[in-house]
Amino acid sequence: MLLGSCEPHDAPPGRGPRARCCWGSIAAGLPQSGQGSVAPNDRWRAGNAELNNFFHLGQFTLLLRSKVSCNDYELLRKTKCAFEKADSNQRVGVVRSGSQLQVPVRWRGQATAAAVTESTKPEIQPDVRKPKTGILMLNMGGPERLDDVHDFLLRLFLDRDLMTLPAQNKLAPFIAKRRTPKIQEQYSRIGGGSPIKKWTALQGEGMVKLLDSMSPRTAPHKYYIGFRYVHPLTEEAIEEMERDGVERAVAFTQYPQYSCSTTGSSLNAIYRHYHKKGEKPKMKWSIIDRWPTHPLLIQCFTDHIQKELNMFPPDKRKDVVILFSAHSLPMSVVNRGDPYPQEVGATVQRVMEKLNYSNPYRLVWQSKVGPMPWLGPQTDETIKGLCQRGKKNMLLVPIAFTSDHIETLYELDIEYAQVLANECGVENIRRAESLNGNPLFSKALADLVCSHLQSNEVCSRQLTLCCPLCVNPVCREAKAFFTSQQP
Repeated sequence: MLLGSCEPHDAPPGRGPRARCCWGSIAAGLPQSGQGSVAPNDRWRAGNAELNNFFHLGQFTLLLRSKVSCNDYELLRKTKCAFEKADSNQRVGVVRSGSQLQVPVRWRGQATAAAVTESTKPEIQPDVRKPKTGILMLNMGGPERLDDVHDFLLRLFLDRDLMTLPAQNKLAPFIAKRRTPKIQEQYSRIGGGSPIKKWTALQGEGMVKLLDSMSPRTAPHKYYIGFRYVHPLTEEAIEEMERDGVERAVAFTQYPQYSCSTTGSSLNAIYRHYHKKGEKPKMKWSIIDRWPTHPLLIQCFTDHIQKELNMFPPDKRKDVVILFSAHSLPMSVVNRGDPYPQEVGATVQRVMEKLNYSNPYRLVWQSKVGPMPWLGPQTDETIKGLCQRGKKNMLLVPIAFTSDHIETLYELDIEYAQVLANECGVENIRRAESLNGNPLFSKALADLVCSHLQSNEVCSRQLTLCCPLCVNPVCREAKAFFTSQQP
């Protein structure tokens, strides 16, 4: 079963498009998609039980009481078999899904991405309903296998929305080839690949299950994964949505805080896709372009931080310095007016309010590349500086990453919490778990989409404003493209 499939789980196999016969009380007795929070396997068992009740009456009685033709009776018989098969498959799936929730939390020194991702494979069910609303979950992505690293880097260094290089078409392949062995080594240390696709699939499944009951008017909902630098690419996801006949498309950034280098790049990719084809979208697009202070997002971060604080020795707990770590940006991007630093700061502020400012804290920045000035202070330099000043108990919090990937599993967990911490003489250092498979986070995603669909807004007011010193004309064209859509 391919984990990258993006199919909802609300309809059992065998029901296909609307049945030709009149289901009568059988159809009336089946719990339908979107009614409460009934699990798919519970719905299927209920349908199977209802069919059994009818079949126990015998063929003649069934035909008389239900006024069903012989042909329709044969269809019902086949449907019963399908329910029984689905019920059997679900019993197997339930056993596996029970183990999915027992994911070991990764503390300092544990880089077990492969084991975790294997244990969190979402159960993909056949989709027999045409999705009305498609949610495109946008992210950078990460290579699942070591063989994918080169192509990932090549696409990254060719992205002019992310960075501009002299003779970029020639320099990017050179840099990608040169850096591939080093990055492959890093991925090998965290299990051989990034788990971000698997986490995104798990989150998407939880989101659409909730959405079908929260917003029946826009159901059925289906999630799609659109990565910028690895498959499934954003452009591939759009093509799949078009083939599925999606009517309403929501571009949902998985970066809570907006940056032209991340969310902006993904939105530009959607615009370029249509511009290159010279076609207008068949779907009506709208965007969830930022959500840095959503209450459930803040609650998720707060819960994970509090859980980790409780793991410190009681006599050290109040002295733990919370280091909120986010991916840095070149100062050239910041000085153009990119809103990312302010929005990350807003997330930190809300989280600390929720924690009642229980501990000292700082917002720090990681993943600087190259000699040019970047937004600081850097996470590694902050750890060194705090140790030199006697602050040796720290909690690292990935505040701009919602799912584990190389920046959390390798950079934070290994480079900083292992190697650097040992060099500096840190007493206790821990890392708050990423949001990953937290059910509350899936609820946050569903709430964001539901509110967005009800608002009938194309995008936030902030998106309509270009950076004051923007140098990328595609950004303006993309914003015009999306604001012209009517949901």
